[in-house]
Amino acid sequence: MSASKYLKYLVEEMHTTVLATLDAQGHPITCVIDMMDQDEQGLYFLTAKGKNFYQRLKANENIALTAVKGEDTLSSVSISIQGKAKEIGPDRLPLLFEINEYMKKIYPDEKSRSALTVFQITEGQGEWFDLSKHPIERDSFAFGTKQNHAWGYFVTDKCIGCKLCYSVCPQKCIDVTTKPAVIAQHHCLHCGNCVSICPASAIERRTL
Repeated sequence: MSASKYLKYLVEEMHTTVLATLDAQGHPITCVIDMMDQDEQGLYFLTAKGKNFYQRLKANENIALTAVKGEDTLSSVSISIQGKAKEIGPDRLPLLFEINEYMKKIYPDEKSRSALTVFQITEGQGEWFDLSKHPIERDSFAFGTKQNHAWGYFVTDKCIGCKLCYSVCPQKCIDVTTKPAVIAQHHCLHCGNCVSICPASAIERRTL
């Protein structure tokens, strides 16, 4: 799926996320935040200016979030995003309240809404992870000014064709009919078993 479809799924099907910010000492703090809208420019949520959460966002724009949907672990889909959030002010509040009518019960009138402001996650790198599929399904995406790039485990030209990596792969997602072997990135668990067993040190880990 495209990044916009993942963001749409996050807002409409998941909605509630666990979002992490950093405090003044650089320690991560999580809170539960609803993602209330999305478009080609990113994700939108609101908060009150009196909250510690607001102060942390203003001090450091870097955030990370995760949302999960499923009845149990093996039916679950998750989306995780790392990005930057900036305050865009109250102009979008009427639209967010129209889309998310439950907010009217929390902030019932204009006076009570005066403390609210809207943030936009303007750029981000995300991951889709679906445990309901077999083999599992994984995908990465980016939005805003962030560029998507391949990350995970990759077999290099040092591969000697021993096929030991396949023997320890829990998803059997390594094609050992070629040399070098090829890891199917959309099905990889990122467990690292292949790296541990490779006698030629032919497998490298690429990070975000």
